[in-house]
Amino acid sequence: MALPARDAQLVQIVDAAVADAARRSGSWLLCAPGCTQCCIGVFPISQLDAVRLRDGLAALDSTDPEHASALRQRARQSIARLTPDFPGDPRTGLLDEDRSADFEDFANDEPCPVLDPATGLCDLYAARPMTCRVFGPPLRTEDGLGVCDLCFHGATTEQIAACEVHLDTDSLESSLTAEAEYTNGLAGNTVVAWALLR
Repeated sequence: MALPARDAQLVQIVDAAVADAARRSGSWLLCAPGCTQCCIGVFPISQLDAVRLRDGLAALDSTDPEHASALRQRARQSIARLTPDFPGDPRTGLLDEDRSADFEDFANDEPCPVLDPATGLCDLYAARPMTCRVFGPPLRTEDGLGVCDLCFHGATTEQIAACEVHLDTDSLESSLTAEAEYTNGLAGNTVVAWALLR
């Protein structure tokens, strides 16, 4: 399945907002290639994110098939480890919204299969999910203003708030996710390992 045409617009808006927040964050933001704290632990992704990841994997297939094969192997190994306690349907990889409480303690030590263990880099960085794109600078959620545990040491609440990522993409992202779900035939969130092998 091809990515919805406007996904590039969504990615550009999000990446620009995060770059602006990173610039305002200055030395408080310690995110750098090889830092993998945010790459450990399973998290939900949308069907739009899943399609973007598969698109990135297809591109990697054409430029470096050996690397793409290793990534798929890591995804298969991850699925084997995650299947027994998967809070959803392990055949489809769809998470069960009724079991969201189970997800809180699910696979918090599982490395993302897209993370290259030899380099500590994301093999599909350009195709990464939205959660990965916005991680690092302060981001407002229903729980308040969140930041990476490694960043903003010594910053005041006001200084952190001044570096917040400002996004106005909910409508566009929801529309594109609905389009991806319709085209894909699957509705609901999944996780990276299942997204890659669909």
